[in-house]
Amino acid sequence: MENEVKLAAGAMVSLAVATAALVVLPYMEVRDITPPEGLKPYTSAQQRGRDVYIANGCVYCHTQQPRDRNLGPDHERGWGRASVPGDYVYDKPHLLGSMRTGPDLFNIGARQPSKDWHLGHLYQPRAYVPGSIMPAYPYLFETKAAAEPGDEVVKLPPGHGPSQGVVVARPEALDLVKYLQGLDHTYPVLPAPPRSATGPAAGSAS
Repeated sequence: MENEVKLAAGAMVSLAVATAALVVLPYMEVRDITPPEGLKPYTSAQQRGRDVYIANGCVYCHTQQPRDRNLGPDHERGWGRASVPGDYVYDKPHLLGSMRTGPDLFNIGARQPSKDWHLGHLYQPRAYVPGSIMPAYPYLFETKAAAEPGDEVVKLPPGHGPSQGVVVARPEALDLVKYLQGLDHTYPVLPAPPRSATGPAAGSAS
């Protein structure tokens, strides 16, 4: 009986230590984080697009967390600065991702702002990136004999569209593209360096 009590007590202490280290302390570090000045809340369309992103499993192949230069070549790949906690203030749930079957999307809106590119890439990735293993999402589009008023016709490279008719983006595709275009974290997150004491301001003061 005494050994069982010791075992239970040890388990409770281990659980308490792990909870403090992995939950309580990290929460205390980020609970007062404020969004950077350049970060804007998602629009309603971007939020719907984010839901489409989640529903289609994009998070399983794409991350949204570039690493520091000392931890990997993400900056050299053009994925931008390392992310900071404030970048995710409006993200619920967070979509950090853990696999990079495809490139990091933290700044895809800055790297590729074209709506036409995103729509075409979702319809047929290999039309834009030969050899891509990304699946196509034709169910986010509709093929029509002719476009109707208000339709967003997808401009595809020659040979990648239907033999007859046009490809029209469904609302889900348009919302997803707005979300992707909004992934632009190129704003500064660190204060500007102080002006040198020998700079113009110091010279004028003397």
